Amino acid sequence: MKIDSPEKLAQWQKECQKKQEQYKKKVIICFGPGCLACGCRDVYDRFEKELDELNVRDFSLEAVKKTGCHGLCEKGPLVVIEPEGIFYTKVKPAHVRDIIEKTLQKGELVEKLLYTDPKTEKKIEDYKEIPFYKKQMRLALRNLGHIDPDSIEDYVATGGYSAVAKVLTEMTPQEVIDEVKLSHIRGRGGGGFPAGRKWETCRKVESDTHYVICNGDEGDPGAFMDRSIMEGDPHAVLEGMIVCAYAVGAKDAYIYVREEYPLAVMHLYQAIEDAGKHGLLGDNIMGTDFSLNIHISRGGGAFVCGESSALMKSVAGDVGEPRAKYIHSVVKGLWDEPTVLNNVETFANIPLIINEGGEWFKNIGTEKSTGTKAFSLVGKVENTGLIEVPMGTSLREIIYDIGGGIKDDRAFKAVQTGGPSGGCLPADMLDQPVDFDSLTKAGSMMGSGGMIVMDDRTCMVDVAKYFLKFLVDESCGKDVPCREGLYQLWQLAVKVTEGNASEHDLEMMEHLSEYIITGSLCGLGKSGPNPFLSTVRYFRDEYLAHIKDKECPAGVCRELITYEINDKCTGCLACIKPCPVDAITGEKKKLHVIDQELCTRCGACYAICQFDAIDIK
Repeated sequence: MKIDSPEKLAQWQKECQKKQEQYKKKVIICFGPGCLACGCRDVYDRFEKELDELNVRDFSLEAVKKTGCHGLCEKGPLVVIEPEGIFYTKVKPAHVRDIIEKTLQKGELVEKLLYTDPKTEKKIEDYKEIPFYKKQMRLALRNLGHIDPDSIEDYVATGGYSAVAKVLTEMTPQEVIDEVKLSHIRGRGGGGFPAGRKWETCRKVESDTHYVICNGDEGDPGAFMDRSIMEGDPHAVLEGMIVCAYAVGAKDAYIYVREEYPLAVMHLYQAIEDAGKHGLLGDNIMGTDFSLNIHISRGGGAFVCGESSALMKSVAGDVGEPRAKYIHSVVKGLWDEPTVLNNVETFANIPLIINEGGEWFKNIGTEKSTGTKAFSLVGKVENTGLIEVPMGTSLREIIYDIGGGIKDDRAFKAVQTGGPSGGCLPADMLDQPVDFDSLTKAGSMMGSGGMIVMDDRTCMVDVAKYFLKFLVDESCGKDVPCREGLYQLWQLAVKVTEGNASEHDLEMMEHLSEYIITGSLCGLGKSGPNPFLSTVRYFRDEYLAHIKDKECPAGVCRELITYEINDKCTGCLACIKPCPVDAITGEKKKLHVIDQELCTRCGACYAICQFDAIDIK
């Protein structure tokens, strides 16, 4: 069906909704990254096979749906039975027949698959009652876990492309920009620049050509928000980009997505093709004189290409290196033409702002950071996964209420926000509101939305060393302060973890950080010392323990620790096999011994011991 008017879109939306309503029950299977890794494809295949064999009354195979990430990755593979919202966790192919026979045929629950609240030990039937979901507000992630990303009909049934119809037929480009400005939305890619102001500046530049780019190059370790949106709701991204292109006068737009995200690339290609077939992309969109083509540019996975000028170089086919920003990219961006660059999450919010109004969006979050923010919550927390909360939500609410607290009831030590260039915040900052300005003031940053939780067994010097090494490896090497400065900073961090540093070295690290920040060309270099600066700011005692006492309080740094077997050893032999250097000897039911000369402090014995019989000293 070619959509050539808003009326035709409205008619199509009704048809798609009617088609959805014919299914009294639906089986929703999460195909997010976590569930895919845990075998959800096998679960889906088993549903198809069993349903075909059992021929369940009043149930169609078409009612089994693959969706994007449902969020609670820790408990995958996830299966949800709609409309009741029955939430089954850790589903295996062997559970499928039970679900069909009990839940679909008899309306009974499969108790063992229900989510169990770790605090109350109670089973929870409806996922919306699970604290992980109950305290969230999903705007950018609104369709994930609900629609099939391969189906444009699914997206249209949710009211999809209404924002495009509205702006093309009811609003001028300036009115669109005014609505986005009214929302006060700030770019979700990390910089937090007001999106509306960026769009307006770009539009005002006199040029025959303007471009729109969607930054899908999510390079932070542990971050998967943009990936999940591109995989699970690609049409929302396209719709936001179409609105932006209309507002700034662009006829071509690009999605820069890393090659490491093959599912996202596949779904985006499919979405672009489907939108084009229905007259929602290409020439004369929806019967108007506005035309737009969206292209996909696949990146090689270089972290520096998340930086705007390097990304544009890469899209243009050049080496992805940043350039001096004496002129903003909204004035001279891709091929030196005015260009708007926003990230995936920002564009996914735009249709909502157009449909619900900027005033509505502005009332969510805080005064200077409006709306919500998606995070990938990972690390030593009970409920890892994909979350979205209103701006201003505290770290404590995210980690303890939504995340369920620290694994194994250990003590919280720090949370890192903002990716490798972000910072680590300590326990006394757990009530810190999460928004752009508060995090920056605290010495961290919002970044794209990675959030890594650490417990008391984490060495903060080791964390700083790890992220500095990541940045050294990912530096493009164009300028000396970043290339050589970060390398020297990392080398000094290594020296500290090996117990060979002095207090003078620590002072040198602080001075060196200032030079790197001042002299680096791009944001990667300027924020590069953050892992060190935030950890030394909040965990200076830990640095001094390595330097003065030659101790690693967390028991992580190999050169400063030894493993010793204590009297709790039962002689079970379990620690002998995993030792890679045969440093452990012993007989069954007799105390084992570690040869300190051979031991490499890899920790394999500590990890496998079930009797707390290995001490770290």
